[in-house]
Amino acid sequence: MGKLIKLKTPIEEEEISKLRAGEEVLLEGLIFTARDQANKRLNEFIIAKKSLPVNLYRQVIYYCGPNFKGDKFGSCGPTTSSRMDDYLEPLLSVGVKGFIGKGNRSSLVRELLRKYRGVYFLTYAGCGAYLWQFVKSYRKVAFLDLGSEAIFQLEVCNFPLIVGIDTKGEDIYKRI
Repeated sequence: MGKLIKLKTPIEEEEISKLRAGEEVLLEGLIFTARDQANKRLNEFIIAKKSLPVNLYRQVIYYCGPNFKGDKFGSCGPTTSSRMDDYLEPLLSVGVKGFIGKGNRSSLVRELLRKYRGVYFLTYAGCGAYLWQFVKSYRKVAFLDLGSEAIFQLEVCNFPLIVGIDTKGEDIYKRI
């Protein structure tokens, strides 16, 4: 195991430009969950030139729909990222710098991350209960009608990530 890189949100471009595909990162700060329906709505807002319900400039979107037991927050594992590929460019265009999920992304995503100097992080699939221990607080912040697909703001500390695609478009999956 190599050196773990500490990274804080909001993301500084000069910090993520140093990251390379395959490196391990511990993330600290605020991140925002957004699954399929939330990504679709965010894109509709961007296309219509409406104000976004949350400030995503220099932020990280986690492709996650948290699980609940009643009102209690449960596990928060990643969902498959490739379903969000069509929504990526508008989000990058408003300043989102990072995305967290699982699985391979398209060649278009690699190009867009290089163009907008963003990064795609991987986190551990099937480990939602484990990942929950790195969430210090949470709250629903937008699209409340979507239930678990609403946008949540998570405060994380030492959230474990792997750089999947770096700002130069290098892809960990192309090395394997």
